[in-house]
Amino acid sequence: KEALFPSFWWALNLVVNGGFEERVAQSRAGRAFSVFLVVASLFVVSVFVAQITTMMTVQAITGSIQNIKDLDGRRVATTRGSTASAFLDQRGIPHQRLPDLEAVIQLFEAGQLDAVVFDSPILAYYAQTDGSGKARMVGQVFQPESYGIAFADGSPLVEPVNRAFLVLRENGTYEDIRRKWFGGSD
Repeated sequence: KEALFPSFWWALNLVVNGGFEERVAQSRAGRAFSVFLVVASLFVVSVFVAQITTMMTVQAITGSIQNIKDLDGRRVATTRGSTASAFLDQRGIPHQRLPDLEAVIQLFEAGQLDAVVFDSPILAYYAQTDGSGKARMVGQVFQPESYGIAFADGSPLVEPVNRAFLVLRENGTYEDIRRKWFGGSD
């Protein structure tokens, strides 16, 4: 019983101050308990620091924008007159409307924007190429839209292009190209 407080006091001072020679446990039990307290306190401090570091790292890696709800109060931009701008307007999300995507990307790369909302394939391409390490795609596509290729009425190219796309899909080339230039697997 007499060794409990001095052992604790010695261990605490050792960890906090790097040593304290005025009070040192005298009995074997006191010294053993002191060593146990020092090791245990180092373990507890290490776990505490690791938890904080992990939380900070996860937040840095994942970022603070994960879905549409996270855009509230953020610096958001898209192009003027785009379907993305209409989508943001419908949801009451304030955003800058810039003349073209190049202007939007310039502001984003300058650190003046937190998020860019635009056509998913174009942003995925940017994130995979020029924006690699600077930008990433998050969450689901907010408003799925279809793309197509326009041909003049009666064009003889429609059938060969359709067949070529079918071949690319069937042999996996389409998916390889999509993955290379747009990333992901969705």
